[in-house]
Amino acid sequence: MTGPNRLREGVRTSRPIVLTSHPAAGGAAPPVRWGAADPVARGPIVATLTDPAARNAIGTHSGAYSLYRALAVAAGQLRADHRPDLSDTRPAVPIGPFPQWADPRRIVSLDPWGHVTSEAFAARIAAGCDIRPTIAVTRARLNMPEIDLAMRAGRLEPDGEVLTAAGDVRVTKIAIEPVWWLPGVAERFGIAEGALRRALFEQTGGMFPELVTRPDLRVFLPPIGGASVYLFGDPALLGRPDTRVACRVHDECNGSDVFGSDICTCRPYLAHGVEVCIAMAQRGGVGVMVYNRKEGRALGEVTKFLVYNARKRQEGGDRADAYFLRTECVAGVSDMRFQELMPDVLHWLGVTRIDELVSMSNMKFGPIVDSGIEVVRRVPIPDGLIPADAQVEMDAKKAAGYFAETMPDAAELKLAKGRGLLG
Repeated sequence: MTGPNRLREGVRTSRPIVLTSHPAAGGAAPPVRWGAADPVARGPIVATLTDPAARNAIGTHSGAYSLYRALAVAAGQLRADHRPDLSDTRPAVPIGPFPQWADPRRIVSLDPWGHVTSEAFAARIAAGCDIRPTIAVTRARLNMPEIDLAMRAGRLEPDGEVLTAAGDVRVTKIAIEPVWWLPGVAERFGIAEGALRRALFEQTGGMFPELVTRPDLRVFLPPIGGASVYLFGDPALLGRPDTRVACRVHDECNGSDVFGSDICTCRPYLAHGVEVCIAMAQRGGVGVMVYNRKEGRALGEVTKFLVYNARKRQEGGDRADAYFLRTECVAGVSDMRFQELMPDVLHWLGVTRIDELVSMSNMKFGPIVDSGIEVVRRVPIPDGLIPADAQVEMDAKKAAGYFAETMPDAAELKLAKGRGLLG
């Protein structure tokens, strides 16, 4: 037997199943001292599948994509014992360290040393320990049609450094996988760690038994989407008290961000945030765009589309006074993004002050300032960028307390402003 079939057969028969729901005899898992100011003292995060005894974390790398890896192994397209060759993968530009990395309460949902594993733990890796990065840092160019429009309108001008005459923006791109320090996450939400672990175990159908059987494992790599960060300007300026920072924290909206659906303000606000970040970088500061994978307020795209149908079909039409109610009828809650964890990435970047926060959301503003980051000015989306069908969303959010200079009255909130379902 040769080729993929031989590999597939090997996957089925050659290896015993090793359960990790209880500590392995003679295990050599390195301890995790979360919040240590040195990566070696903190210890690596090890989620290896090739040596379960060395694991000090629950879950596996790659977040939601870990299931695709399992499928690739089952289909015989990937060796189960494959280890990545990390040669030349180190960050394209250095990030940190910053004082916040040594504060176990500031960062609980990502590994602050996740981008330097190849260097910090080189000796352990050479000795055979399977330690993998959870953060990657690279350089790229960004091009969006809205940037060209802003240049044509005179709001942006090319400088040859940040923004080229062709409309390309030089950026630093960062990909971050979630790494949860369970005691810190529990404290952030004001609940007992045991209650958090039990809920995670039960609500994932028992996918991770270690959550309830392995109290010695306190790091969890959840199978959820991570975050992307786009930095505009010189990343070396981060962490300096005199550096001015513009920031947009954006939660994923595939329909608008990618395909341009006009039922919400997501793509316009994303583009506006990019424009503000470019302008800040051109003035000698740094623009920070954080893009979180939290589709449909972390309710998912299926739920979001069901809500769209309910909004368009309800008696009285699509109107602001029933905007959040329709979501609650389908999902049980209006929002599950839990922005309490959101400021962690800003602390990882060394941000202590945001001079221009491109957001109207109090659900984002509150956790940012409560985490100790000063916000000097909030930047709303210009009225001219709001699509007509998204006016329902905007009125509803203003009425719910979002930052705005004007507020719709009760009578206006009852008006149907969105198109019909077949409009």
